[in-house]
Amino acid sequence: MFPQVRMRRLRSGKIRDLVRETSLGVDDLIYPMFVDETTDSSVDISSMPGVQRLPLDKVVDDAKEAADLGIPALVLFGIPKSKDAVGTCSYGEDDIVQQAVRSIKEDLGKDMVVITDVCMCEYTDHGHCGIVDMETEEVLNDPTLDILGKIATSHVEAGADIVAPSGMMDGMIGAIRNSLDENHFENTPIMSYAAKYTSAFYGPFREAADSAFQFGDRSTYQMDPANSNEAIREAELDILEGADIIMVKPALPYLDIIYRIKNEFKMPTAAYNVSGEYSMLKAAAEKGWLDEKLVMYESLLSIKRAGADMILTYFAKDLARMLK
Repeated sequence: MFPQVRMRRLRSGKIRDLVRETSLGVDDLIYPMFVDETTDSSVDISSMPGVQRLPLDKVVDDAKEAADLGIPALVLFGIPKSKDAVGTCSYGEDDIVQQAVRSIKEDLGKDMVVITDVCMCEYTDHGHCGIVDMETEEVLNDPTLDILGKIATSHVEAGADIVAPSGMMDGMIGAIRNSLDENHFENTPIMSYAAKYTSAFYGPFREAADSAFQFGDRSTYQMDPANSNEAIREAELDILEGADIIMVKPALPYLDIIYRIKNEFKMPTAAYNVSGEYSMLKAAAEKGWLDEKLVMYESLLSIKRAGADMILTYFAKDLARMLK
């Protein structure tokens, strides 16, 4: 007890650095990118300052910039020219994400880990993450699984290093693992959006990915923000089905979930610092209410401290520049 114990003894100069329990580095970052088949020039996302939708011919340059900053991985989201009820433009050999993957891998090879988002919401005209019974407006779980397998396999055939299914369909990890294995991609890892919550923090992303739903909401397949034990069950099921990395999304409002999942399973754990988390800090910084660099670093450090091994964040390039 005080005065024998003085906690401040370890808080000065280089001693403070020596006893630091958590470190945050460029190697922890995954950079999200939006590739847009509908545009010939970069399009600013009004609700996400500094983020753009990119035409295919600018994707490689953006990926190179991230690689030059030391960022080891990116995750791709696609905006197709046409949409329909069953997401037909999500799994073709020459669809937008497949083209982007090939371009990046041809140029950067092993210098950039390319992760692809595997979902249907960007490719369906109704904006939901699966096949919909239009009479009842029900998102149909089982008919969606085959399509998710086709999407994931097409991404890996194009050169993707990791696939990341985000649709929160029951059985999606098993279906994708089976599809990959049947096509001789048994060594391709799956990063599962295992604990993905129904969240108002996704708002700006839906502008970025043009993936707003046309009716209802996603509460019948994404998780209730009130639930914690359910996240453990979701993660466990995905691990049993073959997930190699488990993700929690969003991150900052769910630090307790990141902590629980990491401690329960000791699995590689990712967290998605989502668009709303990014935009609210950007907005406050623009108003002069917060120091952007300091709150960016502190918020991402808290995600790492909670147990995340890797962080998907729109701050990736900003943080990389700051750390350099």
